[in-house]
Amino acid sequence: MILDEIKEAAAYLQSRVIDGTSVGIILGTGLGGLVNEIEIADSIDYHEIPHFPVSTVQGHSGRLIVGRIGGVPVIAMQGRFHYYEGYTMQQVTFPARVMKLIGIKTLFVSNASGGLNPGFKVGDVMVITDHINMFGTNPLIGPNMDEFGPRFPDMSETYSKRLIKKALEIGEAEGLNLKTGTYVGTTGPTFETPAEYKMFRTLGGDAVGMSTVPEVIVAHHSGMEVFGVSIITDSGVPGEIVEVSHEEVQKVAAAAEPRMTRVIKCLVTCA
Repeated sequence: MILDEIKEAAAYLQSRVIDGTSVGIILGTGLGGLVNEIEIADSIDYHEIPHFPVSTVQGHSGRLIVGRIGGVPVIAMQGRFHYYEGYTMQQVTFPARVMKLIGIKTLFVSNASGGLNPGFKVGDVMVITDHINMFGTNPLIGPNMDEFGPRFPDMSETYSKRLIKKALEIGEAEGLNLKTGTYVGTTGPTFETPAEYKMFRTLGGDAVGMSTVPEVIVAHHSGMEVFGVSIITDSGVPGEIVEVSHEEVQKVAAAAEPRMTRVIKCLVTCA
């Protein structure tokens, strides 16, 4: 039973995380540099954790980092799991549920995404204010896990307005020119066609990617406060669309990552 597996993984990690850890971080493609800001106490390969999936995507290290940022205890996933890897939604969101059981109250998520908003440029950092689920499924389908949250969770404030406001204040104070917008989550692994980019923009999307939405749904269902950020690694705006590769996405993400790191570090230590 999946709940038993979640509890077993949580029990294993409980003995290795720092007492009082309430902050979890999920790092996306090319965005593992935040780990350099962590005073590392332990590093756990995913395959060591009972029932944990294993990252198969280039740019995802597949380690759980335990430590402190500015004295604040955190755990950070250096690499996430994607639906397109062939994992089920329960496997993709397994770590978020484990985090809940070990005491995580605030979850930070990051990703690399394609820009839909013509006001964005490659390399911009977008604070996620909302999302559109285009996965064609939902991680909460099936028997509800009452231990985590209600059968029908409200989604009117999925991303923390408090943390969004604080992030924008940080961005203004440090001259980071942060953007805000709605993230569209799709299955992948194909990058979008021009017609798909146009459709997603028409629906109200500002950026599109292949992750984040499942974990956020589960985290919100579990009562966690969620903050999300996207780095715009390519453009889906008509007239700006060019051929894109995973390697190019990683390169752009790595270049923009220091700005994202400054925001998250300050949110962790000051918010």
